[in-house]
Amino acid sequence: MAFATTRVAVVSTPAVRSASFDELTARTFHDIVRLRLDTFVVEQRCPYPELDGRDILPTTRHLWIEKDGEVVAYLRLYLGADGSSWIGRVATAPGQRGRGLAASLMRSALATAPRPVRISAQVRLEGWYAGFGFTRCGGDFLEDGMPHAPMVLEDPGSPPAEELDADALGER
Repeated sequence: MAFATTRVAVVSTPAVRSASFDELTARTFHDIVRLRLDTFVVEQRCPYPELDGRDILPTTRHLWIEKDGEVVAYLRLYLGADGSSWIGRVATAPGQRGRGLAASLMRSALATAPRPVRISAQVRLEGWYAGFGFTRCGGDFLEDGMPHAPMVLEDPGSPPAEELDADALGER
């Protein structure tokens, strides 16, 4: 009796790294800031105050994914003055988009973030964030010349979004 050979594609989930500012190496922080500037200032042509003081807050967590030692996806999670968690600066390197890296970061952040979680989403990405359970909680506003929408995730039991990754993810 002969057995048929079956090939199974192995899909590995990239490791999500997490650190406070004090735990970051200077090189990692440099690479994070470079990715954010390349995405928001250069690609999206939105000059903004990159160093806003939130990176160094004791409640801030930096989450990122590396490939071959290079930061290729990133987001920032911190507690706001009102006690809400905030997610922002979501960015994926152009050559790594469409692989679910930003979704992996979001799932990791949402697994630990106290509720409610708030974001200022670029309007074109509202549906992507809705896939994680975020709902709009106000009207559109301009931030750095781009339409944004305030969104919130209240329910701690919201299901994780499917493997999604949007092109040029980002908000400030």
